[in-house]
Amino acid sequence: MDRRVTLPRRPKAVVFDMDGLLIDTIPAYVSAMVEAGRDVGHVVSKDYVLSLVGLLGAELETQLRADHGAAFPLPAYMAAVSARLGPILNAGVPLKAGASELLKALARADMPMAVGTSMTRKEALHHLNHCEIEHFFRSVATRDDVARGKPHPDVHLKAMSALGFEVSDCLILEDSFNGVRAAHASGAMVIMVPDVVAPTPEIAALCIGVAIDLHQVEEIIGWMETPAN
Repeated sequence: MDRRVTLPRRPKAVVFDMDGLLIDTIPAYVSAMVEAGRDVGHVVSKDYVLSLVGLLGAELETQLRADHGAAFPLPAYMAAVSARLGPILNAGVPLKAGASELLKALARADMPMAVGTSMTRKEALHHLNHCEIEHFFRSVATRDDVARGKPHPDVHLKAMSALGFEVSDCLILEDSFNGVRAAHASGAMVIMVPDVVAPTPEIAALCIGVAIDLHQVEEIIGWMETPAN
């Protein structure tokens, strides 16, 4: 990936995805969804699950139904996913590398921050509190707050509306294809920080740039940081 990522203008606010961007949940989701397929007697491959990253709730179920047809036991499968995933997520998952440093740097620069996630509000607040980062965010927009989840832009628009800035002045950080599609559709600036899947040319074209990790994102926007006294 090209390390020479530059922003076209100074953002007035930053919106963070959660799954795979701030917190390291994707390995747990992949394992649970693959194993749940075995539980209900259907093959659900790792590569297929990776193509679904960024989808949760109704959007995930719609995609599963479209891809697997009426014979797929969707209610039983989702119950099996929940049974396998629930204990892992309830125990808490760690922050991604560089997340704490980036949040602290933006806080020092008085940068307004929000979360835009496909998680439910209960799930999102659980993770934010477990990782002790909830205080960084002025707003948390979840799938409970919008009619449509990612890849639609609704959750990002909700987060940015709460911050009170023009969409074009906001920067969104996303790790998944569906998240990038949602962020781009909102009209904001987008940086992708891939977690488990590298961007295709189509996805990269929707972004200002692709960062290797959150440490690089901190470098990209480091000129905004106010030196400590």
